[in-house]
Amino acid sequence: MNVVGIIPARLQSSRLPEKLLLQETGKPLLQYVWEVATASSALDDVIIATDSERIFDTVQNFGGHAEMTADHPSGTDRVAEIAIRCCADADVIVNLQGDEPELEATTIEALVAAIHRGGTEMATVAAPIRDADVVDNPDCVKVVVDDTGQALYFSRSPIPFSRDTSVAELLSAEAISPWLLHVGLYAYRREFLLKLTAMPPSSLEQLEKLEQLRALQSGARIAVAVVPQAAVGIDTAEDYAAFVQRQLTSDNR
Repeated sequence: MNVVGIIPARLQSSRLPEKLLLQETGKPLLQYVWEVATASSALDDVIIATDSERIFDTVQNFGGHAEMTADHPSGTDRVAEIAIRCCADADVIVNLQGDEPELEATTIEALVAAIHRGGTEMATVAAPIRDADVVDNPDCVKVVVDDTGQALYFSRSPIPFSRDTSVAELLSAEAISPWLLHVGLYAYRREFLLKLTAMPPSSLEQLEKLEQLRALQSGARIAVAVVPQAAVGIDTAEDYAAFVQRQLTSDNR
């Protein structure tokens, strides 16, 4: 089975301008994800999809495969363009996030294994939540799964809702957390990706502003690979500064 990883890489970002090109650590932020992806045994090829010539040139400089795209409303649409143009022989397309430099190869492998094992149209990743603030934060998307490991629903609300026990009490117990944080990595059957991006936004997607609900509402199945912890995404200058500090600490060990 041919599996291709695609990293959509847009230059502009609202909270941290040109973040994928930041290189206070000595290499661009985007390169970290590319290195993990190319080292993963689960991927047969890795392509960076961008509408920026600066990102294209940067990828060429560090030895990656970049493809220019048109302007798109979402990273998924950008990935779909490359899937159509460059990946006709791919069975599965993996959408990787360029702003998660501490992503682990084992997470990619768990994601790809989930779509193979479940025979579903899509797969994604989740990690247990151990922080009450994350449960209540609408920027942190939660997912609930059934007994076979397939997604029942994604929401910005704290799902499942605990009626009789406080979130803090449940999280202080030694038991497994009842909450799962959705991690924005996806694997798609190639034909389903093309079908999905041709669909109009669904009503639930428009309410929650969560693109994966378009797939669920259409009747598609999404396998969920649960990993021990989520990679930290870089959204703000503070996030990036903390990442740089972690890299410096790691390098000095």
